[in-house]
Amino acid sequence: MDPHRAAWRNVLAVAAEEPIRNRVMLALAYDAALRREELCLLRTDDLDPAHRTLRIRAETTKNRLERVVPYSAATGVLLSRYLAHRARISRARGPLFLSESRRNHAQPLSLWTWSKVVRRIALAAEVPQFSTHTTRHLCLTDLARMGWELHAIATFAGHRHTDSTLQYIHLSGRDLADKLSRGMEHIHAWRIAMLTGIDTPAVTTTTGTSR
Repeated sequence: MDPHRAAWRNVLAVAAEEPIRNRVMLALAYDAALRREELCLLRTDDLDPAHRTLRIRAETTKNRLERVVPYSAATGVLLSRYLAHRARISRARGPLFLSESRRNHAQPLSLWTWSKVVRRIALAAEVPQFSTHTTRHLCLTDLARMGWELHAIATFAGHRHTDSTLQYIHLSGRDLADKLSRGMEHIHAWRIAMLTGIDTPAVTTTTGTSR
């Protein structure tokens, strides 16, 4: 599902009012094209802030393929703020995202709870088709719009075969024409800037491609 621009703006406008944990989770989910399990099971030692990368451990992935993926500078700023916030909940290393509810305070955030958060945002934005998997589809489609080669997108997504990647990429005829005539670096930047409230220029990832 690839929401049109207005629908995506509605989602981001609602998400921008969410607590910092939820905002950084959405930013990382989009930035790094993470599956729900990969996002919720991130640990503090999976982060490499110096290089702005995440280690996605094999045991958390669908295909048991470990990979290292980058995230944007704006997401890095938001993540730093979240880590400071997290330290007030627990200073223990381990699961990155913690519950702040009274019942499960400082316990790892569950997949079910994250799904409920995203569903609430989707309904508030009046985009009911938006789900925990939508951000992954959006990111991979945007990378295709920016001219990434299919094999590179498959590696980024953690797919063994490019056939799987093609199922995620939704390009119209107009998209394909635009892809040939101009770059799309701004697409990724404006999504993250709106979510984080931090306006930064397009950054260069470890692959050498602006996103």
